Amino acid sequence: MLALFWSSVGLIFYTYLGYPLVLLALSLVRRRPVADRQGCLPRVSLIVTVFNESRRIRAKIANCLELEYPKDRLEIIFASDASTDDTDEIVKSFESQGITLVRSPRRAGKEYAQKCAIEQARGEILVFTDVATMLEPQGIRAIASNFADPSVGCVSSEDRFIDSNGVISGEGAYVRYEMWLRKLESRVNSVVGMSGSFFAARKEVCRNWPTNIPSDFNTLLNTIRAGLRGVSDPCSLGIYSNIKDESKEYDRKVRTITRGISALFENAELMNPARYGLFSWQLVSHKLLRWCVPWLLALAFVSNLALACAGRARYVAAFIMQIGFYLLASMPVLSRCGGAVKIPRYFVQVNLAIAAAWIKYMKGERFVTWTPSKR
Repeated sequence: MLALFWSSVGLIFYTYLGYPLVLLALSLVRRRPVADRQGCLPRVSLIVTVFNESRRIRAKIANCLELEYPKDRLEIIFASDASTDDTDEIVKSFESQGITLVRSPRRAGKEYAQKCAIEQARGEILVFTDVATMLEPQGIRAIASNFADPSVGCVSSEDRFIDSNGVISGEGAYVRYEMWLRKLESRVNSVVGMSGSFFAARKEVCRNWPTNIPSDFNTLLNTIRAGLRGVSDPCSLGIYSNIKDESKEYDRKVRTITRGISALFENAELMNPARYGLFSWQLVSHKLLRWCVPWLLALAFVSNLALACAGRARYVAAFIMQIGFYLLASMPVLSRCGGAVKIPRYFVQVNLAIAAAWIKYMKGERFVTWTPSKR
């Protein structure tokens, strides 16, 4: 029980604190800055994936048309996953302003719609985003400029998460942690995950485009296989708002993590350090161990209970602290709070979603099609 308790607690702390601290230490002796990006204006194809977005599509089109990038070097494609509302007709009405519609022959999911658009895209750099994410006017120029560095195969934006009042919430704090971690990974070697709502890649790393795993994760793995790296760019921002229904956000996390677990094990060879070196350690630390945290939490709870029942005072105190943490996280009032107060609730919800995702993965469930979340 002692071994179970301390190993599970140790791995949890390593996953969230130890891994970034090791990266921070490595960054003192190993740095891979992105090369000078001045004057880099590659041909870009911006691909926006949509499904039944008639309510929000005009705002996204307006956002795309406001992007400050040479018009002769920017292609804007809306990839419709066989929308059944007025989405496609609205997009077509903007053809004279340089907007192109690529419609999937059938509804087969986000990645399939993206694949259809990739086949028609003319840009050397492909930028992917969605309707819910707004880009700053300089967003395309910023993210595309990273490719002046020949070692860069893909680029992730940084997320800016706001609620309806423009206030950063508990999830925002969690997102800020993820953005800090990506900065460290970029500084040392390569990011391990990208923001699916706004990312870019060289067209050649998008040749292998399976439609059953997340496109952002697949693009990064393709990049590593090609001997390139992925970076996070703090100047490229994807701005999006909170999902109104908390249960819908939970369902979205379950779908996303289930697909991520599937992608990880379909590409398990990338966890082999003999072939992929430092990146393999990063992949295990950031993805595999992160997705093992629910089971580590369960082990810590059960072993702590056994030790407390044996009358060990320090473990009685530790068990009381665990109970207190979970009681705090279960308080509904925290869902309406902001700042760090909401973090315990969000942490528990995330790990419940991970546990549910594992169960769905083990049962053979996979998610391909999607319905955009209301924000």
